[in-house]
Amino acid sequence: MQRTTIVTSLIALFLLASSAAFGASGDKTKVKGIITSRTGETLILGSAEGGSVTVVLTDSTVTKDDKGLLGLDKQHLSSVVLIPGLKIEVEGTSDGQGRVTANTITTDGDDLETAEMIQAGLHPTAEQVQANMHNIGANQQNIASNKAQLVSQKQDIGANQQNIATNQQKISANMKDIEENTNRFTALSEYDTKGEAAVNFTAGSSTVSAKDKDELSKLAQSATGLTGYIIEVVGYTDSSGSAAMNTKLSENRAQAVINYLVQQGNVPVRHIVAPGAMGEYGSAASNETKAGRAENRRVVVKVLVNKGIAGT
Repeated sequence: MQRTTIVTSLIALFLLASSAAFGASGDKTKVKGIITSRTGETLILGSAEGGSVTVVLTDSTVTKDDKGLLGLDKQHLSSVVLIPGLKIEVEGTSDGQGRVTANTITTDGDDLETAEMIQAGLHPTAEQVQANMHNIGANQQNIASNKAQLVSQKQDIGANQQNIATNQQKISANMKDIEENTNRFTALSEYDTKGEAAVNFTAGSSTVSAKDKDELSKLAQSATGLTGYIIEVVGYTDSSGSAAMNTKLSENRAQAVINYLVQQGNVPVRHIVAPGAMGEYGSAASNETKAGRAENRRVVVKVLVNKGIAGT
């Protein structure tokens, strides 16, 4: 009788444990980290502790920028900023297998814009580091001079030492940003280019021509036949006009291409990564000639597939 009671209790405990284990399925959850890999509708998110989480995108997944700096048309581009190396916060539901189906993904436009500049071959954070190093040198000279002065000037020396500590902290932060953004675009080397097109524009225009629409349709058709593809869109201008105007114009051109791919090419927005707005930087030809300027007024579109899927 006692043995039967013990067996019955063990079975009850097993059922209770099983129920608890599978109870996590469908629960709301929130995860933070950096995208280490992307394959079509699936993201691998790495955390600071070294673990990883698989995040699944759906048609209802919404991607947003809390600071609203990207200037994107979120109505058509819900998941365009999901690229390896981007820091994100995911809110969604767990499926009990360690995966999270994303409802909302939040990122920071500052990180994305800095990364786009680095992709264009510029290093604004490196320039900040150099400036801070110059400030440190100046402060050290002030300290040496102050030590030779009256005791009453020791307060100035203390203030300069605080400035040095502040500048050193800024250097460390800038170096970290450089490393993170460099790693982000180094991760793109893990992708093979399966298709590419260049869409050209007339001066000051962001209207896609009929000829280029045909090329985009062909590219979209070839992309949708691939497994785990993503599409990268980067806009450029010639050197005419101010830097701010050219940045906005290149953004509008990239936006026009993406809108056509989504609306006419039937490419799901979750397969499009953040559009780059490079302005006049990254020119393909000299801006000193009419032909060169015409070549620089373009949007470059690439179809990428993870090498792990492509088998290379």
